[in-house]
Amino acid sequence: MTRQFTQIAFTPKVKAVQTRYGSREIYENIVQKGVTEDILTKKEIEFIKARDSFYMGTVSNNGWPYIQFRGGPKDFLKVLNEKTLGFADFKGNLQYISVGNLLDNDRVFLFLMDYARRRRLKIWGRAEVVDNDLQLLERLVKPSYHAEIERAILIKVEAFDWNCSQHIPIKYSEAEVAEMIAPLKARIEDLEAKLSESTSTSI
Repeated sequence: MTRQFTQIAFTPKVKAVQTRYGSREIYENIVQKGVTEDILTKKEIEFIKARDSFYMGTVSNNGWPYIQFRGGPKDFLKVLNEKTLGFADFKGNLQYISVGNLLDNDRVFLFLMDYARRRRLKIWGRAEVVDNDLQLLERLVKPSYHAEIERAILIKVEAFDWNCSQHIPIKYSEAEVAEMIAPLKARIEDLEAKLSESTSTSI
């Protein structure tokens, strides 16, 4: 566990609740042993690159949180360096709630899920909405993915934390299912070919 995450998430009220329910001492010991700076390591980078979606939370100036689902091809959320993420903002329903919130409050929260392996990564950061930067978009865009791109969003990572796997339901994407059953389909095709050959020979 990283110390920066606890400094952001463990507010005085949170610590009071932890004390009330008996987990404060456990987390304080973990904090003392944790790393002092949140830098994306190989583990986080590989996890992020493998994702084809994530949830992004922002806060409006009236104090209400807002969560938006972001999807695209694998690796559309780019790791630009050990402290910076970026993604091309695809055209959607034109509400611009997340973009508007970020212009008023740059705090952002990303929630990345791997249902198949029951893993989840939480990332806190500061986001910047970038318009009309073609050079940056070239670094973020996947030409094979057909979507209308409106802008880029850069995120400076402030903290991250891995959650435990408890209560995460196992789910597979269409691509993951296809990969899993490919050997079975190949085996069936092989057996059908042998059966057909055997039938032809016996006739």
